Amino acid sequence: MIGILGGTFDPIHHGHLRCAQELLQDLPLDEVRLVPCRIPPHRDTPHASVEQRLRMLKAALYGAPALLVDDRELLREGPSYTVDTLHSLRAELGATSLCLIVGMDAFNGLDGWHRWQELIGLAHIVVAHRPGWIPPQTGAVAELLNRHAAQSSTELRAKPAGRILPWSITALDISASAIRAQVAAGKSPRFLVPEAVARIIAAEGLYAAMT
Repeated sequence: MIGILGGTFDPIHHGHLRCAQELLQDLPLDEVRLVPCRIPPHRDTPHASVEQRLRMLKAALYGAPALLVDDRELLREGPSYTVDTLHSLRAELGATSLCLIVGMDAFNGLDGWHRWQELIGLAHIVVAHRPGWIPPQTGAVAELLNRHAAQSSTELRAKPAGRILPWSITALDISASAIRAQVAAGKSPRFLVPEAVARIIAAEGLYAAMT
């Protein structure tokens, strides 16, 4: 069973990594693939280059063999749509159980994603949320959750796709935008990102010139 965690990772930080690690061991997953996007459809263009973000990811995951970098979106032209990535993974991995990991905010806005109705047929959806999260009560996403809700992680391993599992993770209030703002203000990102990532940010002057 493979977890898929996408994002700009601009930069990768301990919030991303702790989420991946907890789901890896708790569901459990055989591996988690972190998939950096090339062109985010719903966000501004990343501040760091493709090469810099990939370098930071590889540095952050060094020594964690079950957390892998999957660069397929960086190699694909155009917007990085999750549905295209899942189609690509499904063609490559066959009937392997795939778990798309999304945060609670992303899940609540899932009906705004490109071809979002196809996602549940390609993968399970694991909603990584903080304690106290209230799922959507009305609308298309609430209906999707009601139809496909799983009661336990064992349901995910039994089929390749089709279930939605909310899963509580440790609440780490860390955001990439806040890290970029701190660096731009001349502050250190130490302890918000892995030490190897902090070194890359310092050595390459990343985010320092942001306005």
